[in-house]
Amino acid sequence: MFARLATPLNAALLVLFGSLATIGGAWFIELVLGVKPCHLCLIGRIPHYVGIAVGVVAVWTNLPSRPKWLGRSALALLAVVLLVGTVIAAYHSGVEFGIFTGPTDCTGPLDKPVAIQDFLKQLQTVKIIRCDEVAMRIFGFSLASWNAVISLGLAGVAGNGAVGNRQ
Repeated sequence: MFARLATPLNAALLVLFGSLATIGGAWFIELVLGVKPCHLCLIGRIPHYVGIAVGVVAVWTNLPSRPKWLGRSALALLAVVLLVGTVIAAYHSGVEFGIFTGPTDCTGPLDKPVAIQDFLKQLQTVKIIRCDEVAMRIFGFSLASWNAVISLGLAGVAGNGAVGNRQ
C-alpha cells in the first residue's frame, strides 16, 4: 500500500498541489484577511510559482509512457526550485527575528522628510510594508517561517521521488 503512495507520479502530484495550496493560502491571507505582503513575502512566492509550472511538467513526465530519466530529472529540478524557496523563506524569517539585515527598501529606520510638504506627499503616496516585522503568526510561527517549513518538506518529497525506489 505504501509503495503506491511513494511513486514518482504521486510525489509530483503532491508537490504540485502543495505549492498550489501554499500560493492559495497566501492569496487568501492577503485578499480575504487583508494582511498585505512585504517585499520579501512576494519574492518568497516566486519559487512556488515556478514550482507549479515545473510540477505540471513533472506530473506529465512521470506518466507511465514517459522515460523514467525524464521524470526523475523533472522531480530533481522541482526539488532544487523548492530548496531555493526554503533559503529565501529562511532568510526572511531571519530578517524578522533580527538575525539578518533585510533589504533597505523594507527594513531599517525610515528617513525623515526634510520639509512638511515632503512628509505629506509621502503619506499620500507611500505605504511600506516592513519585512522585519511579523504581520501574522499561526501557531507561533510567522508566515515566512511556515513557508520555509513547507518549502523544505515539498523539496524533500520531490527529492525522494527523484531518487527513491522506482515502481
